[in-house]
Amino acid sequence: MPSTSRYPSDLTDAEWAVIKPLLPKPKTGGRPIQYCRRDILNGARYLLRSGCAWRMLPQDLPPWGIVYHYFRTWTRDGTWQHIHDQLRTQVRQQHAKHAQPTAAIVDSQTVKVGEQGGPCGYDAGKKIKGRKRHVLVDTLGLLLGVVVTAASVQDRDGAKTLLTRVLGWWRRLQVIWADGGYAGQLAVWVKAQRPFGKLHLEIVRRDAAVVGFAVLPKRWIVERTFAWLYKCRRLARDYEQLTAHSEAMIQLAMIGLMVRSDSGRWSSSSSRVRGFVAICARRAWTGSSCAPTTMDTKISRTAKNMSPASRAPSIRS
Repeated sequence: MPSTSRYPSDLTDAEWAVIKPLLPKPKTGGRPIQYCRRDILNGARYLLRSGCAWRMLPQDLPPWGIVYHYFRTWTRDGTWQHIHDQLRTQVRQQHAKHAQPTAAIVDSQTVKVGEQGGPCGYDAGKKIKGRKRHVLVDTLGLLLGVVVTAASVQDRDGAKTLLTRVLGWWRRLQVIWADGGYAGQLAVWVKAQRPFGKLHLEIVRRDAAVVGFAVLPKRWIVERTFAWLYKCRRLARDYEQLTAHSEAMIQLAMIGLMVRSDSGRWSSSSSRVRGFVAICARRAWTGSSCAPTTMDTKISRTAKNMSPASRAPSIRS
């Protein structure tokens, strides 16, 4: 099947050149390959971006069974994780940052579920029945780790599960920022993971005197990552029966974001969003409100002409 651009979710030639070397080599022997891997990736990206069911993939893409087979296989053997990690390292290097971050932000997001089976619970705080996504991101908003649990799991317990999985990967990590929901014994537990190191949990609290919306230092970064994920309609809810597949869908969404960076198409959703992000970054670090000013207008205009590396927030790596 020819690899032509049919849908906005299809990989461009530049994006395919970036991601092709990261895919596993085809196995020798057996039946000849009928569908190229670019088309298979396009099928998975179409499903993720449009939010359709597997069986509703368009006929000009590979059959849904083929696309699902590769999605499930690459989830089991860690291919999605490998591609995601390699792209994250490249993007961090583009922004003049070390591959190993020293600072991160942890947070969770509760979403409803579809009619499929699998883990499900009730989040009494959000009053939502579904699942909870526990994520750890760096100061660029790139994913360092993700764990999907039932929504009934407390944020602190989910953070322990997440950090237990990923702390061995990030040996240079020194500070983890979190909101007030993570206060308490979690800080003691984090310190106990490296009793002789600098790793610690720092709670970023909301100013009680502030009324209405306010951008909080560090915490706005992970909220922006959640906004990136919501651009994929498949992630508006959790439609996967297995939590491993839910985590793979999140990784695939971040792969789509980062491959645009490596192919020269980086935009945290176009220049309008880049301008707003620059404003929020400035406001977050000065502690002022988000009301637009003349200076904000200048920042927004300047952000459109900045290179990807210079647009990165000037915060800890």
